Amino acid sequence: MDAFTTPLLAGAATGALLLIAALGLALTFGQMGVINMAHGEFLMAGAYTAYLTQQVVTNTDISILVALPVAFLVAGLLGLLLEVAIIQWMYRRPLDTLLVTVGVSLLLQQLAKDVFGAQGDPVHTPGWLDGNVDVFGYHWPYRQMFTIVLALAALGALGALLKYTAYGRQIRATVQNRDLAETMGVSTRTVDRVTFFVGSGLAGIGGVAVSLISGTNPNLGTTYIISAFLVVVAGGLGQLKGTVIAAFAVGIVTAYLTDWYSSSMAQVVTFGLVVVFLQLRPQGLFTVRTRGLA
Repeated sequence: MDAFTTPLLAGAATGALLLIAALGLALTFGQMGVINMAHGEFLMAGAYTAYLTQQVVTNTDISILVALPVAFLVAGLLGLLLEVAIIQWMYRRPLDTLLVTVGVSLLLQQLAKDVFGAQGDPVHTPGWLDGNVDVFGYHWPYRQMFTIVLALAALGALGALLKYTAYGRQIRATVQNRDLAETMGVSTRTVDRVTFFVGSGLAGIGGVAVSLISGTNPNLGTTYIISAFLVVVAGGLGQLKGTVIAAFAVGIVTAYLTDWYSSSMAQVVTFGLVVVFLQLRPQGLFTVRTRGLA
């Protein structure tokens, strides 16, 4: 039972981290077609925000709660700056956004190394996240449970934002037909900027969760960015339900494979399985149904 439970629960926590990272990509990549390779560095920015917050708010029991909205704001503003300075000139040119944001990613990594050092810094776990709960012999850390709760909360908030608010209707209109949305009075430039802010901010929240498990590191973003892109593509571009299923599937499968192989080999095998799946179903798990001429 232990051999089954341990990878399942540990993999669910990894899947939750991938989900938070992929939610932002589901907006910027899935909805808007922008390949933002610097998204992982927004995750890194959230982790360092958690570290810096603990230097100011020394009470670790509340510092993480303070860090969550601050990280959302910091990463969101970084994403907004990227959109205004570079991305706005490259819509409908995904390969150009890929090349440019790779450069931005390397720049942010080097900036983090210059400011914080190459080794990274620890983020202290608050007292209410110390300990674990026994689940069929596996001592499931509260930190991993917190990550799952945080991912589901972020998913619920984003889903509600897109489904029940005027902004959600505007983004759907802009994605489906930008020109028609503009004739209906939608400020598509505002939609683009808010979308990047929200998507990048979600990565910042994910960075806080990552910092509780592995601390900070200038290369933290590269650990998650490729897997997060795979999750978005495998789930179906712009499809939140597909992103959820794919994120937890990738996390759990990787955890089971890690029991048989090394961690790096498990990631390679998981990558290969996702590629095979996309060969069989290129549109991903779910796709947008549209009416069109046969």
